[in-house]
Amino acid sequence: MTSTIHLTHSLFNEKPFKILENDDFTVESFVYPSGVEGLKVSNSRGHLTLLPYMGMIIWDAIFDGQSLKMKDMFSQPLPGKGIADTYGCFQFSSGLLANGTPGPEDNYQLHGEFPTSKMVDAYIELDGDSLKVGSSHEYVKGFGYHYLAKPSVTMHSGSGLFDIKMSVTNLLKDQKMPLQYMCHMNYAYPENATMTQSVPDNAFKLRESVPSHVHPTKEWLAYNDELKASGKIINKLDDSSRYDPEIVFFTSDLTKFADKAEFRMNLADGKNFVTKITTAQFPIVTRWILYNKDQQVAAFALPGTSRPEGYHAAEKAGTLIFLNPLEERKFSVTTGLEH
Repeated sequence: MTSTIHLTHSLFNEKPFKILENDDFTVESFVYPSGVEGLKVSNSRGHLTLLPYMGMIIWDAIFDGQSLKMKDMFSQPLPGKGIADTYGCFQFSSGLLANGTPGPEDNYQLHGEFPTSKMVDAYIELDGDSLKVGSSHEYVKGFGYHYLAKPSVTMHSGSGLFDIKMSVTNLLKDQKMPLQYMCHMNYAYPENATMTQSVPDNAFKLRESVPSHVHPTKEWLAYNDELKASGKIINKLDDSSRYDPEIVFFTSDLTKFADKAEFRMNLADGKNFVTKITTAQFPIVTRWILYNKDQQVAAFALPGTSRPEGYHAAEKAGTLIFLNPLEERKFSVTTGLEH
């Protein structure tokens, strides 16, 4: 039997309020000093901190005492028009009309219009040994696009793995709508961790374009030339001095290799971060590595519908998705701490 608790803003206050508690889960609501509303969803292994009314962002993820989140400059989520205003989260939904870093021909903010969208109809859903938190956002512009996005996060009893889902429906009745979506997971940078994947290493290629936010040094350019010449990808985090500015790899179309794909980051203490996808939903995976004194991230697998090089780049590459009038597209990622 499925039970649903419909949330309201009145449940969120500075003092934590326990909304739900049973043998498997605890859910507490609270408000950050910044005014952003949060939910702490816990099981026996750890907890997720969710922002149900701001893009359904996963702000933090901690399991077995291990933080999954990147090192960043934000002590709390901050309200803003775009993800750059609060870039301290574990996961956000990049897109949806355009995704990634805008190219020279593009005219949209970093990672698109959706990440910090105001959400409505937030809820908690209990179903057996799973607990789901979801909300929705209706985007509509006069003489423009109109869609309904429904992101959700599902936690499982006694597990460090969780599911991140997104459904997008084109609400226009007589016009197609572009769709670029990336499940952007900002995983921590564990020194000396190794990365493995169920697809061949040669599915990955080094990013050769230099986006506007990247300011190359002579050393970085030389290292990029070295990586380009070797054709190798970075599978071990053993030289953090090389990853500032960022190093990025993209896969080719993963449907050519398998129907499903798994990516892991194996930590020195034997724990594993994992991401599992269906390649028909996510034909492209991006690997993003950055290490400096302020930000440290090893996003070993960012699943997407296209490369995050901008709208026009995807259009030219033939990877831009279009939803027919009233068409719905669904996406699902399983990720977290495996052991």
